[in-house]
Amino acid sequence: MKKIQILGTGCPKCVKLAENADAAANELELDYEIEKVTEINDIMKFAVMMTPALVVNGEVMVTGRVASVEEIKEILG
Repeated sequence: MKKIQILGTGCPKCVKLAENADAAANELELDYEIEKVTEINDIMKFAVMMTPALVVNGEVMVTGRVASVEEIKEILG
């Protein structure tokens, strides 16, 4: 199972990144869980200074922008 975390306070870009991650994982038919990390102190534990950010299995993969569905599929694949 892949653990996908979206780091961000809930802004429109954070919501879009979560939607794209969900779509990518569904298209790949992965067994996954998406968690939204919204608390600043929890986000800081990842040493992320710009949100939104995409974390897969504890590793920061994208920061400061909304990754496309295709890009996320490459990351998850």
